[in-house]
Amino acid sequence: MDFRLNDEQRMMMDTARQVGERFGLEYWREHDTQKAFPQEYWQAVCDAGLSGVALPEEHGGSGLGMMEMTLIVEALAATGGGSTVGQLFMINPIFGGVSISRFGNETMKRELLPKVISGEMNFCMALTEPDAGTNTLEIKTFASEDGEGWRLNGRKVWITGVESAEKMLVIARTKKLQDAESRTDGLSMFMIDVKREGLTHTPIEKLGTCTLDSSSVFFDNVRVEPDELIGTLHKGWRELLEVLNTERMVTTAGLVGTGELAIKLAVQYANDRKVFGDRAISSYQGLQFPLAQCHVEVASARLLNYCAATNFDMGLPYSNEANAAKLIAAQAVGRATERAMQTMGGMGYAKEYHVERLWRDCRLFRFAPVSEEMLLNYVANHELNMPRSY
Repeated sequence: MDFRLNDEQRMMMDTARQVGERFGLEYWREHDTQKAFPQEYWQAVCDAGLSGVALPEEHGGSGLGMMEMTLIVEALAATGGGSTVGQLFMINPIFGGVSISRFGNETMKRELLPKVISGEMNFCMALTEPDAGTNTLEIKTFASEDGEGWRLNGRKVWITGVESAEKMLVIARTKKLQDAESRTDGLSMFMIDVKREGLTHTPIEKLGTCTLDSSSVFFDNVRVEPDELIGTLHKGWRELLEVLNTERMVTTAGLVGTGELAIKLAVQYANDRKVFGDRAISSYQGLQFPLAQCHVEVASARLLNYCAATNFDMGLPYSNEANAAKLIAAQAVGRATERAMQTMGGMGYAKEYHVERLWRDCRLFRFAPVSEEMLLNYVANHELNMPRSY
């Protein structure tokens, strides 16, 4: 598999770096403190044509693939945004763009995809529930038939970006489990307005990723129109997996860029810091070896993610690689940000040196969007042919 970048890919990465550098670390520190959505940043990404890289040309995208999106997210994250950049691509080009471009009706594609690409409209996805967690097949939110449409009732939790979104991809049961042919039968996807009668949401106070809100969402007899169905009624499970597995790739890319940035900041600090004489602390192997180890681990996650993205673009199986890359990236970048803070000593704990934000933000991805324990379950079941343990 050849991962040498072509001229177009290199140009996209250069553009992404230039956009990211226009904002930089201070922009993200301020928005993190204010818990403010990075609207100017996201609009600049969209204006540069980066958000629609993997979306259809007929609706304003570039018609390329997940490999190009991965490269863009990685470059943007490494210039200051960190793992939050992966979330921005997750909620918009993935939850909005991939779901509509692959499974939406023609009217939906024509009306909504240009708005995803231009940054005119933001999206979110309501999947996780308090009593189901990672076990999506146990969700209770139910869409009951109401004439030609449905009425939606239930609750979701840890939903990212609701405050800034105009549209919400909702996953709900449309058949009771006792009436379904299998556990995967009876799941459906809908794209509805966030501002709709009966839909309410409340913020969750949290440790990191503060530039994107997380919310509990409540559906109280919310009307869903017939043309808001995404994909196949009752048969949305496989279609949802395609959205979730592309989500893994942008999450990993954001983490890889975070690891690169954290190590860079640590090395810069270590080269400048002198103690016990005139030698920079970067000359000590006690600092060199851990950072070198982190660099190698982040590079490994990057290559595994490139493999997943390339397989996806070629129409080959990619789930194993996408899940494994996310697992390795979350663990490696957790270590990289921790080691960067340790390299800086007390200054690593100071907000002005930025690594503490990268550390807080990337910690989320040890258990989201899927926990490392469930990823290991997946590997054991699907790659090692071991019996299901849960």
